[in-house]
Amino acid sequence: MKYTSEEVIQYTREEDVKFIRLTFCDVFGKQKNIAIMPQELPRAFADGISFDASAIRGFGDETHSDLLLHPEPETLMPLPWRPEHGRVMQMLSSITRPDGTPFPCDTRSLLKKAVTDARDAGYEFTFGAEQEFYLFLLDENGRPSAEPIDQASYMDIAPDDCGENVRREICLTLEQMGIYPESSHHEEGPGQNEIDFRYADALTAADQTLAFQRVVRTVAHRNGLFADFSPKPLSDAPGNGFHINMSLRPLLDSETFSSMIAGILKNIGVMTAFLNPCEASYRRLGSFKAPKYVSWSHENRSQLVRLPAALGEYRRAELRSPDPAANPYLAFTLMIYAGLEGIRNRLPLCAPLDVNLYTASQEVLSACEKLPEDFRKACEKAAGSDFVKAHIPSEILDIYCRA
Repeated sequence: MKYTSEEVIQYTREEDVKFIRLTFCDVFGKQKNIAIMPQELPRAFADGISFDASAIRGFGDETHSDLLLHPEPETLMPLPWRPEHGRVMQMLSSITRPDGTPFPCDTRSLLKKAVTDARDAGYEFTFGAEQEFYLFLLDENGRPSAEPIDQASYMDIAPDDCGENVRREICLTLEQMGIYPESSHHEEGPGQNEIDFRYADALTAADQTLAFQRVVRTVAHRNGLFADFSPKPLSDAPGNGFHINMSLRPLLDSETFSSMIAGILKNIGVMTAFLNPCEASYRRLGSFKAPKYVSWSHENRSQLVRLPAALGEYRRAELRSPDPAANPYLAFTLMIYAGLEGIRNRLPLCAPLDVNLYTASQEVLSACEKLPEDFRKACEKAAGSDFVKAHIPSEILDIYCRA
């Protein structure tokens, strides 16, 4: 349900809500929040709630430390793991400077602008997120160990799959928050799991991706486990992917859809620093179905972009290089603008590469463009890109490259 500010205030009175978490994320997608009491809601909606931005990486220093959070009432949702009496709710928040100007490092607002630009061009992009994560046991001190919860493999069942009940609790918790998973299963790695979502508009899909990670970590902790979303938790096992399914509305013809994919392929190298934002990201690429080359094909999971077997509204392109360390607001923003560039310029899509790139000959591989080999090279590509500079504020680009 989409609430107005007045309805939120009324809801908190009627439903015994005692705390409201104003939530946002830093430029790397790490979630932050500040809790306020219900009596502060009118002030929050009217003027915003100030916080010390200098304490958040990339948000500024002590000389310009004040920023304001503005809760968005339509994002109200419960936190079901908190008490029923004295309930806790959450609202996502936009960020401004004290003079009311938008804060350039508010990545959710960047995605809002991308959605508006796409709509003005006559298109809507929808996204379906697939994120993988590992479940590890805790040691005797309650700290994460390197021991997975099980040794099961792809789509195994209990008792081999020891994460079945955890995934069930995650899905039911998400449902209580108004988020509806599409499917869940054990992944290839020991203790590795995946929960997928049906496609949604870009902003909803990004919001749900952040909420999903929070719920997974919370439920895992309640079960005495540690949920690891890092790109490569185990050196000899599959990494965690963030496969992004992208669709286009209206889908007028196959040429438009093909140009959208061509735009992604053209810009993927300069986008990679934001899709794979840490050194561990590059230890994942090139093995266990994680791509290394700039290519596409139908159904082929060794490719960067795969077109799953689907018809009608489910027709989509799956980008397989991102990992869960990515900020989904930045990832979706760049994908929208890359797709729009391809459509606007009617970029032709190269021929599909219908081979298994993990077993292909050196002759085939040498003809393929590679993704950046490490984070430094990815940042160099991003810093020199007119495409990135046009759509990512210099403040964010500087934070990524400096980091």
